[in-house]
Amino acid sequence: MSSTANGKNGTWRNWGGNVTARPAREVTPASVDELAAAVRRAAEDGLRVKAVGTGHSFTSIAATDGVLIRPQLLTGIRRVDRENMTVTVEAGTPLKRLNVALAREGLSLTNMGDIMEQTVSGATSTGTHGTGRDSGSIAAQIKGLELVTADGSVLTCSGKENPEVFAAARIGLGALGVVTAITLAVEPVFLLTAREEPMPFDRVLADFEQLWAENEHFEFYWFPHTGSTNTKRNNRSAGPERPVPQVKGWIEDELLSNGVFQVANWVGRAVPAAIPAIAQVSSKALSARSYTDIPYRVFTSPRRVRFVEMEYAVPRAAVTDALRELRTMVDRSGLRVSFPVEVRTAPADDITLSTASGRDSAYIAVHMFRGTPYQRYFTAAERIFTAHEGRPHWGKIHTRDAEYLSRVYPRFGEFTALRDRLDPDRRFQNDYLRRVLGA
Repeated sequence: MSSTANGKNGTWRNWGGNVTARPAREVTPASVDELAAAVRRAAEDGLRVKAVGTGHSFTSIAATDGVLIRPQLLTGIRRVDRENMTVTVEAGTPLKRLNVALAREGLSLTNMGDIMEQTVSGATSTGTHGTGRDSGSIAAQIKGLELVTADGSVLTCSGKENPEVFAAARIGLGALGVVTAITLAVEPVFLLTAREEPMPFDRVLADFEQLWAENEHFEFYWFPHTGSTNTKRNNRSAGPERPVPQVKGWIEDELLSNGVFQVANWVGRAVPAAIPAIAQVSSKALSARSYTDIPYRVFTSPRRVRFVEMEYAVPRAAVTDALRELRTMVDRSGLRVSFPVEVRTAPADDITLSTASGRDSAYIAVHMFRGTPYQRYFTAAERIFTAHEGRPHWGKIHTRDAEYLSRVYPRFGEFTALRDRLDPDRRFQNDYLRRVLGA
């Protein structure tokens, strides 16, 4: 069940390649009981505990020098409840497998992010989200949770059972326990029509409220050094199904969005001066298209070009100001940015440390190609986001600490008090949590 991590095999790395950890031992429990036993044993040995998903966080939220719990045996659907329209899924299930399994059952999540490599618990614990006018993050669709707490006991929570735990644990940052199962609201599978089209940056900003109001899911990508964006509007459709043709899809999603983009970034990393010219070409490479398919095939797309990312949620009313400031900063700084800036929205929710907690939010994500220096760009962008009381995505690069976060999250103290109750000895502590939640 457990193995001691040592040598090369004992080093854990995240997907972005910017975080490594050397746990004292790794455990791959095959059941909730085995997981609970591993937590109790860690306590006896005086070791801290962290569960890790697929490493899609760019922060060190999952890093530990103690016991690393790998959830790959805790996967699959436990039960489908068609009466209440929920599905209960083991925490280690990759979103990709969940989406395919739900589709087989004629079911779907209401909303999802654009990457589906993560585990269900990794995605929800960090607040992973897509874009939506009325529907929020994956965590906002949770109806119940099961977690192993610091003393090795199994706690279940929902809106009715342990509601104060439920309010916080849906986006628990791994600070309250190890999530073992999640019950999600689902609905009968439906069709979405995606409309992707280029649009000038200034027009998107001028019409932002209207684009947001008229579409169930609106997002856009702006290419720095250009006045161009690619917009995407997803709305429910009566059909018929019109998926992207396979060859066309391969050319657009694999060759252009991943293959050519990868090469463009290699060139940009080697010759930064070429980036503005590359950006002009990239921004025009993807032409307008429309297609209709089941949700996960519309919401998600493959991401094979590795990058590092910072993303902040700002009040929705502040997004156009923040984007104008970002453009001005990039233009004046001499920075060379080869990755588009992604903009999405979410309605206010009632989760204690959700980036959309209590306020309608817009997300601005900045990326840099893996292996290129990103600090100067991210630092300057972060200065803009924090001036608008931005809240950083828990799984993406940021420099904020508990002092700042307690100012932008009205219910911050509620979360830390619950953590004191559930994990008084800080069994689930690591350097990241010490920084963002305080000692």
